[in-house]
Amino acid sequence: MNESILLKIENKIAYITLNRPEVFNSFNREMALRLQDTLDACEKNDAVRAIVLTGNGKAFCAGQDLKEVTSPELNPGFKKILEEHYNPIITRIRSIKKPIIGAINGVAAGAGANIALACDIVVAHEKVSFIQAFSLIGLVPDSAGTFFLPRLIGFQKALALAMLGDKVSAAEAEKMGMIYKVLPLESFEEDVNQLALKLANMPTKALGMIKELFNESMTNDLEAQLALESKFQIAAAQTEDYTEGVAAFVEKRKPEFKGK
Repeated sequence: MNESILLKIENKIAYITLNRPEVFNSFNREMALRLQDTLDACEKNDAVRAIVLTGNGKAFCAGQDLKEVTSPELNPGFKKILEEHYNPIITRIRSIKKPIIGAINGVAAGAGANIALACDIVVAHEKVSFIQAFSLIGLVPDSAGTFFLPRLIGFQKALALAMLGDKVSAAEAEKMGMIYKVLPLESFEEDVNQLALKLANMPTKALGMIKELFNESMTNDLEAQLALESKFQIAAAQTEDYTEGVAAFVEKRKPEFKGK
C-alpha cells in the first residue's frame, strides 16, 4: 500500500507530497491525519526552514474523497471531517512559523483549492485550475475558503466564484491576486525548488514573525497592529540573523543566515 503522504527533506526544505494520485489526491481520513502529523514533524524539526506542499500526478487535490462520505462503513460524518481533518490542517498551515509554499501541480478543487490558498506563497503552472466546487454538489465552502478568498480577491468576486463554481485558470488566478505567480510548466519543479531554496536561506525567525503579523492583521485594528509590529521588530532586532544581516550589509557581502 502506498503512503498517502510523502516527505522528503533536503537543503533545509521539507517537500510534502499528497500521494493518492489514483483519486486525484482527494482526502480520506487517513491522509488528512497523516498530513497533520507530517506538518507537526516539520514544525518541530530545526533542520527544516521552508516547506513545499504539492501533489503527485495530474492533480494537486480534488478535495474530499466522496467515496468515503458515501460509504456506510467508512463515512466519518461532516462534523468529524471538518473538526478533525480540514480545520486542523488549515490552522497548522497558518501557525507554523516557517514559510510554506503551495506548489500547485494540477487541479485544486473544493477543500484542495482552499488548502492551497491557505499557504504563504502559492505558485502554479500554466495548466492548473482552481475550482470552488462545493455549490455544484449542494455544499458550502469549507477549509477557510470563506475567510481567505474574499480577502485575497475581494468580496464580490469571491462570492460569485463560491456560488457559481467557476473554473479559474492559473493565469486568471494570478491576475486577480488569488495566487502569487504562474510558473512555466516545463520548469515548474526547478522554479519551485529555487523559490524554496531562497526562503530556506533567509532569516527564518523574521519570516515567521512576518507570517504571524499578517495573520493578526486579518482581525486587528490599526492601533493593535502597530503595537504588534513594534513588539516583533524589537524581537527581530535581538536575533543572530539581524546581526549577520547588518554586518553583511556594512561589509558589502552576501549574508549567511542561520535561522536563529
